[in-house]
Amino acid sequence: MAVAPSKPPGRRLIKQMSTRTKWLLLAPFSLVLIGYGLCVFSEAANLKHTGEPVIRWVLLGTYSLIVINAGLSLFGQAIIFRVRIETRRAIRREMKKKIRVRQKKENPVRRA
Repeated sequence: MAVAPSKPPGRRLIKQMSTRTKWLLLAPFSLVLIGYGLCVFSEAANLKHTGEPVIRWVLLGTYSLIVINAGLSLFGQAIIFRVRIETRRAIRREMKKKIRVRQKKENPVRRA
């Protein structure tokens, strides 16, 4: 009896979100992660300089680097979402402009 693999519960929710909503959630969250990672990194450096055991500041420093890199990768994804938003906006503007020009050519308004 085979059980069909189920999708994670949040996947459908994320798929239904607009690109703008994803960007609005991801950009601030990633900046908070980067800031938190830098704070933990400075704490690890402080532990090193105060003479704490090596394993303690090495593990804390490794954790901070993981958090910083996660924040940077999420920020990169937020930038990708923002570029998509701006690209769609520019394409829509160009399409509207072309439609207006075409309509003016087809239906010229005569002024006396």
